[in-house]
Amino acid sequence: MRTALVTGAARGIGLATARLFLEDGWRVVMLDRDAPALEAAAQGLDNVLPVVADVSVGQDVARVAQECAGPEGLAALVNNAGIADFGPIEDTGFDRWRAVMEVNLDGVFRMTQALTPALKAARGGIVNIASISGLRASTLRVAYGTSKAAVIQLTRQQAVELGEYGIRANCVCPGPVRTKLAMAVHSQDIIDAYHDAIPLNRYGSEREIAEAIVFLCSERASYITGQTLAVDGGFEATGVGLPALRR
Repeated sequence: MRTALVTGAARGIGLATARLFLEDGWRVVMLDRDAPALEAAAQGLDNVLPVVADVSVGQDVARVAQECAGPEGLAALVNNAGIADFGPIEDTGFDRWRAVMEVNLDGVFRMTQALTPALKAARGGIVNIASISGLRASTLRVAYGTSKAAVIQLTRQQAVELGEYGIRANCVCPGPVRTKLAMAVHSQDIIDAYHDAIPLNRYGSEREIAEAIVFLCSERASYITGQTLAVDGGFEATGVGLPALRR
């Protein structure tokens, strides 16, 4: 049975991805730093190993690499864990900047580096989750958007350097997704503006993002590496700027 490790698996896109892997017959290591949420998410699921760990902490990552990679190796690593901190450049202190980078960028680097031996053993695939904010600039996202743009470049580096071992690395950039968190913080003006700006006229679902992730980890994508896929309803193909997001 192939094993996938999904970070940030307690909710949202990570949980949807874990569930889709299970539907396709994979074993899933579900990793998250929120222990109660992870326990609740894993309850009732078969063939899962919930692991409480923080991808920004080196000791946690080393423990994960030691405990979660069996002799058959790791067939897929999905670096989904991330945090969002939105605010104007002038109000973004360096502590806030570093907090975002430590999880969104450093966490991807740490996890991939630590699990490269396991990925080599299985000739596995890496999928890093960036964001549409890494492809197009937007106000209030100086730390978040920069971290996600860096993840896109890191993915290319991984693809180029690890390809000789049969390891593929790709990046998924979700557009606006209809998560509970997004719906709680997006005003009606923002929702309407997104609908107007997205060619498909709607938010995406967590399941739709998961479909792209699992596909890129599968044998159906065996000759795809170093690519960035925007799963965004066409948002990246349009112009820049939404007035409702500038306030």
